[in-house]
Amino acid sequence: MNVCSTHELHQEKLDQLPGLLREVGLDCWLVWVRETVQAPDPVLHLILGAELVWPSALLFTADGQRIAIVGSFDAAVIPDVLYTRVVPYTEGIAQHLRAQLDMINPRSIGINESRNDVAADGLTAGMKAVLADILAPTSHADKLESAERLVGHLRGRKSPTEQTRIREAVRITEQILAELDSYLAVGQTEVEIQEHVHRRMAELGVGFAWQAAGNPAVDAGPNKPFGHGSPLANRTKAGHLLHIDFGVQTAGYSADIQRMYFFGSPDEVPEEVAHAFDTVRDAIARAAEILRPGVRGQDVDEAARAYVVDRGYPPFAHALGHQVGRFAHDGGTLLGPPWERYGDSPRGVVEPGNVFTLELYVPTENYGQVSLEEDVLVTADGCAFLSKPQRALRCIRRTVR
Repeated sequence: MNVCSTHELHQEKLDQLPGLLREVGLDCWLVWVRETVQAPDPVLHLILGAELVWPSALLFTADGQRIAIVGSFDAAVIPDVLYTRVVPYTEGIAQHLRAQLDMINPRSIGINESRNDVAADGLTAGMKAVLADILAPTSHADKLESAERLVGHLRGRKSPTEQTRIREAVRITEQILAELDSYLAVGQTEVEIQEHVHRRMAELGVGFAWQAAGNPAVDAGPNKPFGHGSPLANRTKAGHLLHIDFGVQTAGYSADIQRMYFFGSPDEVPEEVAHAFDTVRDAIARAAEILRPGVRGQDVDEAARAYVVDRGYPPFAHALGHQVGRFAHDGGTLLGPPWERYGDSPRGVVEPGNVFTLELYVPTENYGQVSLEEDVLVTADGCAFLSKPQRALRCIRRTVR
């Protein structure tokens, strides 16, 4: 990735900030970090794309100011084409931060702490305590509030460059999955399948959308715990299913897709499996029909959940969809049920430019779980599939020789 394209992306995100700050009622946003290699704030790479060592304050205002207060050794990583003012320091940041806030004179200051959204919770407890000490002698100490809504909007409303990069991640993920049609065979182990995918990723020069040990997740047959675990020595067998959950990361952006395979011919697919596959496929389609700006995440989840139950299955034990971007799980509004573990995220409202997964599973009695996952972009009046939805089981009839 060249410097120009990196700056283009950050410029797009920074250009969103003044309007977003006004929209959520914040005068100023303070990103307050140190040693970001060890303690990264998830927002940093959206607005800077570099690591900071000394205690650093990035300030953004509703009138468009972008101020970086950083250690003198870190000043060189701040692009002057993106920031209106760089304030280097040597001995300490406190007086410089207080002075800049005095000049801005904000009524409210957003900080990155959140009960609901991990992507908006980058401020450590220690750094918050340091900030409280610095601001204690000033009136600014009483102006701090959560920037959760701001961060959710900034991450969620994908800019043109972000959308292009996600599309490319989806394209490469689907390419590798499509190539598996000519590789898979009866008698392979889950480990062998994953290793093949890893070799192909290396050849294409792409990274992992989540940790390599479980990417891709490979589940062969019915006797396998379903979830985020690593592949095992289970072998593919005639008449069995294979589930793969896979996503690459390229140019800093991710994809997240699940596909189902059957080892046999289409006319050998058991009715139990066909009914399960059709249920998952059609539940995703129903969710896509109502996914549009202005709906709550929990309402999209409920449409798919109700359809699954009507088809005779128990409710699936996870959210229908999460946002995708820098990470496979990118924070913000969740297409999920209003369960305790999800906090307020399912009550969030869907926005244009959001990229979501639509994913769910149903169990079969004799063949394991049937699960699919698609990536979609929310448009002005609905959503568009970024992945090509799987309409039928991929049937594999080869055998390892």
